[in-house]
Amino acid sequence: MTPRHNIQVSVDTEFLADQSDPDSLRWVFAYHITIRNEGSVSARLLTRHWVITDGEERVQEVHGEGVIGEQPHIAPGQTFSYTSGAILETEVGSMRGSYQMIGEDGTHFDAHVPMFTLAVPHALH
Repeated sequence: MTPRHNIQVSVDTEFLADQSDPDSLRWVFAYHITIRNEGSVSARLLTRHWVITDGEERVQEVHGEGVIGEQPHIAPGQTFSYTSGAILETEVGSMRGSYQMIGEDGTHFDAHVPMFTLAVPHALH
């Protein structure tokens, strides 16, 4: 039986060298998110929570409504994709987080985003 609320999140990352300035401790990354509703109930993304950690273990938390100015409604079997970015003071870092969702049945739940790495190419072995 399919769980009623089953949101899966996948992430691809990209280093944006043209927007980065290592001399000013500025490394810019894009992350491409795909949110897939594998449950049996439509759901709407209400808010987001990110925990961003740089290579010096400095942590920044971000809370906000929706993503890229939207609160997408995702039906069972559908996906929603978007691209956003992060600026770090180190060439390697990580992000993890969650989306706070509401199902069409009125149930509030979190869709977790597993930790992913932001890294300049060849910075990690």
